[in-house]
Order: sequence, then structure tokens, then C-alpha cells
Amino acid sequence: MPTGADDIVSKDLYGADLSHKDLSGTDFGRMNLSSADLTEANLRDADLSGASLSGAHLVGADLTGSDPSGANFMDADLTGADLTDADLSGADLRNANLSGANLTGANLTAAMLSGATGDSETKWPDGFSPESAGVHNGGQTL
Repeated sequence: MPTGADDIVSKDLYGADLSHKDLSGTDFGRMNLSSADLTEANLRDADLSGASLSGAHLVGADLTGSDPSGANFMDADLTGADLTDADLSGADLRNANLSGANLTGANLTAAMLSGATGDSETKWPDGFSPESAGVHNGGQTL
């Protein structure tokens, strides 16, 4: 079991400090992680399906290959997060900060992105149009 994951037993981790932890492969499905600090956490291949991460801090977090399908990332800070090959289908990313995030190969089918912020460093999946999804760049629609 990854370091830091052995003490996770609660379904309510609201505001928890999980920054810099190795949580790869952990099952967070349907958990409340709202306002949690997951700065630079390793969430590779983690199950975040249906989890609430609204207002969470995921700056520099590694979510490569994770399954946050249907998760709520509303108002979350994903600055510089690695979401390569993540399944974000049906995820709520409204008003999330995606500046510098890597979404290469991510599944954004039916993801809600209106009001989200990206920048010139944000990497989108091939063929994805952030402008059409309502993503902004510093308050301006991309």
C-alpha cells in the first residue's frame, strides 16, 4: 500500500491535508475531499470516480491515468496538475483553475468546463476546443 494511504478509512476527508503524499492507486470513489490540500500528491491510477473535490488544492498533483469520472472539481485549483490519460468524463470542472495543467489524452466527454481557466501552458487533448467548452484565459474566453 502506498505511503500515506494506509490511514485513509473515512469517506469524509473535507479539508484534509494530503499534500505531498503517495496515494497512487487509492480508492477515493464517492469520497468527500472538498477543500482538501492535495498539493503535489501522487494520485496516479487513483479511483476518484464520483468524488467531491470542490475547492480542493491539487497544485502540481499527479493524476496520470486516474479515474475522476463524474467527480466534482468545481472551484478546484489544478494549476500544473498532470491529468495525462485521466478519465474526466462527466466531471464538473466549472470555475476550476487549469493553468499549466497537462490534459494530454484525457477523456473530457460530457465534462463541464464553463468558467474554468486555462493558459498558454495548458495542454489539451488532441482535437479538443477549450474555447467551445467555455474555458477562459485570465478572464477572457480562449
